[in-house]
Parts: sequence; structure tokens; C-alpha cells
Amino acid sequence: MTTKSSSNNQKQTRRWGSHRLVRVALFVLFGLILYAALVGHVKPEQLQITLSEEAPEDIRAPLTVENESATEQRREEALNNVEPVYVHQSHYARTQVERLSDIFGLIEQKREQEEEVEPASATDTVDELNEALSSQTRPVLDEEMVDVLLEVNERSFQMGREAAKNAVYEIMEQQIPVDEVQEARDNVENKIALTTVSSDLYDVVVELAQFAVIANYIYDDEATEEARSTAQEQVEPVLIREGELIVREGELVDHEIYEELSLTGLTEDSFPFFPYIGLALFVFLVLGMYSFYITQANTTLRSTNSHLLMFILIFTVTLMLMKLTSRFEGLEAASTHWVVPAALGSMLMTHLLSYRIALFSSIFLALCATIIFNGEAVGTFHFTVGVYVLFSCFAGIFFLGKTPRVMKVLKAGLFVSLVNIVSLLALEMIKGGQQSWIAYGPELGFAFLSGFLAAVLTLGLMPFFETGFGILSTNRLLELSNPNQPELRKILLEAPGTYHHSVMVANLAEAAAEAIGANGLVTRVGAYYHDIGKTKRPRFFIENQMGGRNPHDYISPTLSRTLIIAHPYDGADMLRKAKMPKEIIDIAEQHHGTTLVKYFYHKQHEKNGEASEEAFRYPGPKAKSKEAAIVGVADGVEAAVRSLKQPSAEEVQKLIKNIISARLEDGQFNECDLTMSELNIVATTIYETLLGTFHSRIEYPDEAKGEK
Repeated sequence: MTTKSSSNNQKQTRRWGSHRLVRVALFVLFGLILYAALVGHVKPEQLQITLSEEAPEDIRAPLTVENESATEQRREEALNNVEPVYVHQSHYARTQVERLSDIFGLIEQKREQEEEVEPASATDTVDELNEALSSQTRPVLDEEMVDVLLEVNERSFQMGREAAKNAVYEIMEQQIPVDEVQEARDNVENKIALTTVSSDLYDVVVELAQFAVIANYIYDDEATEEARSTAQEQVEPVLIREGELIVREGELVDHEIYEELSLTGLTEDSFPFFPYIGLALFVFLVLGMYSFYITQANTTLRSTNSHLLMFILIFTVTLMLMKLTSRFEGLEAASTHWVVPAALGSMLMTHLLSYRIALFSSIFLALCATIIFNGEAVGTFHFTVGVYVLFSCFAGIFFLGKTPRVMKVLKAGLFVSLVNIVSLLALEMIKGGQQSWIAYGPELGFAFLSGFLAAVLTLGLMPFFETGFGILSTNRLLELSNPNQPELRKILLEAPGTYHHSVMVANLAEAAAEAIGANGLVTRVGAYYHDIGKTKRPRFFIENQMGGRNPHDYISPTLSRTLIIAHPYDGADMLRKAKMPKEIIDIAEQHHGTTLVKYFYHKQHEKNGEASEEAFRYPGPKAKSKEAAIVGVADGVEAAVRSLKQPSAEEVQKLIKNIISARLEDGQFNECDLTMSELNIVATTIYETLLGTFHSRIEYPDEAKGEK
């Protein structure tokens, strides 16, 4: 009853360890922690300052914002400064000359008619001429003017006509605004006075020419509106730029200054809610990116909630260290933010989680640093610190590499310190810093200390995370591979043949795993423990019988099947009770997958004539990882080779390929991500390792031919 209850509890724990709701709750928790850590650094500073009061300090704009009232005022000024647009209608000169010609033409026709018939009265002639003229060109013709034009001789008439037309054309070729029409008409009289027009005709010609002169420099309403619009569009917005000095210390705060302070959110007139909304969106983006990346990346965060919780704790610890360091920014010590041990988070993630997760997280740690260390920045972000933190994190990750070792942490800290110093100098010089090397001394010291602190804290915190979350770190793996471990001692003492078999499998599997880029150390340790279940009934496995009688000869094939099939699951239960890491338990449970126990299946078939293949298969699960699949292949190969007597190299190579092909056709690799290329590498590596291990027993082809 107790065993059943314990098994149910373990199943319940495993179910919650990958439950979707738990994962969602952890992401919500991560978002709340992130928001709480950053919210104090995005809240705008609000000053208790009033009108007509002296500024207590130099006040600079914390952000860039448009001063809309000042911009509108500039646009009004630009609008008022636009002059009306006038257009010179040059064609008016020809038009008015033509109209003057019409007048003289009609009078000329009248002159010709009066030569043929009896002249009409002057009054009738004036009425007739005015009626003939169009309404647009009709002048004020009186009897006296008509009499002069009709009675003057032909030569004088023609000279008067040409003088009037020329004078009008010359004057109208120039720009004549409305207010200068009279002056232009006066100029007409001067032009005509220079001609040889007879004195009798002079006054009439002048009057007609003056009438023809009109304004030709006309106001253009459409062009004026276009100019006004262009002037308004060309007005640059009045910006209060980030870092701009709004008021100096001791300067009186007038209405204009107070308005600028209000626009930048430095007064207490309004609640600045946009920064809080912006931070919420920032956190939402971070969570979205992580959710997508974890789903796509092949890491334990995708399926193990405990690892996700550990990631959140590491990220939180790093954020808290950043916040603690930011508290010293107000001290007189120059730029204390360079001492932040940001590489701690990336190195812990590299050791405990994944190389790729550490790289991805470094970017967001750097972004958070730009917000947390904005005390010395003018705006919300201090990108110089962000770049510094990014280089620091990357340095720790790259030095530790994909197979981190505890002994490399201190060296990684030194490497981080050197990268910190170089990146600090680069950033300061890019900004145009011209300090002496002595002035850079404190900052360089802080940069060096940052790497040292990151390494020390990593070594100090790593055991707590490994123990608390059952992480299979390199240190833990080396500890588990010690032959003095109770479980390994148990195998050695109770099943020595199995122990020797496990060591041989470990040699083969580790070499194959490292050849394809899998975790060789996990594979080796998993191979050590993969057959621990055989210690429950060691005599039922041939490697432990030491030439004695075989108990399977005295029991039925079905009972033998049951005893053989039970060992992976007995071993997994024993390892769970011993609090072994999940990766080691999975290898013990999955190394046989759902393969067929062929010997007893055929024995049962020979005995009864029929046998159910499903009844003689391991219940699984199939290998979920490359490491478990490789241990399964190495286990089968080692047992098969050991059963051969004086095998040749060709026989061994063929045997390995047959075992891998059989498992492949049986679908044993369907649930792990081993490729065909990797399987070929595994086969080649196991073959080469076997040649080195069994060189005294394997018969090489050339030697065999010579003996024959």
C-alpha cells in the first residue's frame, strides 16, 4: 500500500512538473517580478516647484517632447510674415492695345462713311459709336472728342492712333499695381508728348490712351494661400529635447519655463501614466519573446517547470544585484555601475540550463540594465551600461562554452574582467572622453572587480541551485561517477558481471555521444547506472552467472520474459528512491525502448507453436534523448560482441550496423532527434572504440587470411 501511494505521488509530481497551467503561472510570476524590479526606474521625477520661484538646481528635460503652443505661435508668425502674392499679367498689354485699336477702327469706319454720304449730327455720331463699342472697352466719348477725331486729316489721325498704341504698350509692359495706375497714366501723357501728334488731336489721344492703361500686377489668391501653407509646413516643431537645460539653478521660474517643466512631466500637475503603460508593454514583449524561444529551442525549459522556475530565480537574483549596485550611483565614487556582476546570471544559466538560453537572456539582461542604471543618464535608458553588460555576459558564456566545468569559472571571471576593461575603454573613447589614464583608474578597477565578483558568486550559488532543483551539473556528474557511490557499490558487489558490462557500455556510449555533439558525461554516467535494476535478481542475467547453471532453463519463457523486462523499470524506481537526476533515471528506463526480447520470444514460439510478439516487448517508453538512444545501442552492441568467440573486425562492423538497422526499422529512434548521419557516426565510433577495447580478441581480416 505504501509503495503504491509513493508511486502515485511520484506520478503526480511529474505531471505538475510539466503542467501547462503551472507554466503559465510561472510566466505571470516572471512578468510581475520584472515589472516590480523596473517600475521604480521609469517613474518620472516630479519636482515641487511653483511659479515665480527660484529653481533649486539645474533642471534638464528627461525626455524629448514637443511644445505645441510654441510651435503654433511660430506658425502664426510665419503666416503673418507671408506677403500677398501678385502676378504680372503681361498679356494685358496686348489686350488693352487691341481694345484701343478697336476704338480707332470704329472711328475710322465712321470717317469713311461720312465722306460718301451726308454727315450726321455730332450727337447721333457719338451715340452710334458708343453703341458699337463693347461694354468692356467703351470709353466716355463726348461730342467734342468725336468732332476732333472725325475732322482731323488722315495723316494726323493715323499718327495719333500709333502714338496712343505705342504709349499704352510701353507702359503696360511694366508692372502696374492697383495703387500705381494713376502714375502710369500720367506717364502715358509724357510718352505721347514726345511724339508729333498735332495739338488739336493731342488731348483726345492722351485721354483715350490713359483710359486703356489699367493695373496688370494683380493679387493672386490661390498662390497666396499656397505660400501661406508652405510657410506653415516649413515651421519646425518646437522640441524640448532630452537633456536640454530648461532652467538653471537660481533662475526665476516664469510661465514659459513652468510650461516646459509641465510638458516634460516634472511638475505635479498631472499623473504621468504613459511610462507605466510603456513598461507593461516592454515586459509583455520580453515574456512573448521568451515564450516563443523556449517553445522553439530544444532545452529543458520547454518541458520542465522546475527548470523554468530556476531560470526565473537566476534572472531575479541578477536583477536584484543590478538594483543593489544602482543604489551606489549617488555616491561620490565615479561610475559605480561598472562594478555590477551581471555575468553571474549568464554563467549560472550556462552551467545549469543551456548555452543558448544564456545567450538569449544576456540580451534582455542588458536591456534591463539600461533602465536600472539610468540614474546618471538624462533619459530613461543608459545604453552605454547596456552595451557593457552585454559584452560582460557574452564573455562569461563564450569562455565557459557548451561543456562548462566548475574549474573554468574562476578563469572565466578573469576573462570577463579583461573584456569589461576593454569594453569600458572602447565606450568611453567612442563618447569622446579625453580623461587621463589616472582618471580612468577607479572605473577600470570597478570593471575588473565585476568579473571577479561574478565568478565568486557563481561558485557560491551554484550548489544551492544544483541541490534545490536536482540539476545535473558537471560537478554532480563527476560525483555520481565515483565508484564509491552507494548505488555503484551495490552493482559492483551484487552483480559484478553487470558492473563490468556497464563500464564497457559507458566507454562505447561516451565516445559515440561526444562524436555527434551530445553530452558525453551524461551518457557515461547514465550507462553506469542503466542496468542497476538487475541487482534485484542478478542471477537471472547471463553476465552474472559466472559459468554456473542458468535458472532460465528451469522456468517457462513467459516467466523469464517477465523477469528480464522488469529490470529497466526496477532500476528507474531504485534511482528515483535514491534521488538521482531525471536524466540518469530516463536513460535507465528508456535504454531498451520497446524492443523485442527475441530469445525468449522464439523459445516460447518453439514450445507452444505460437507467441504474441507484443507480450515479449518492453513496454517502453522509447528513447527521448540522444543520450538514452546511444546507451541503448551501446548496450546491445557490447552484449552481442561479448557473445562472439574470436570475432573479426568485419564481423564486429557488420554486427553494429545490423543492431542499429534493426532498431531503426523497429522505430526505436522515432522519439529522439538522432539523424541518419549521426547514426552512421555512432556506428563508426563504437566500432573504432571496440577495436581498441577488444583488440586482443578481435581477429583482423588480414591476419585471419594469413592463418588460413
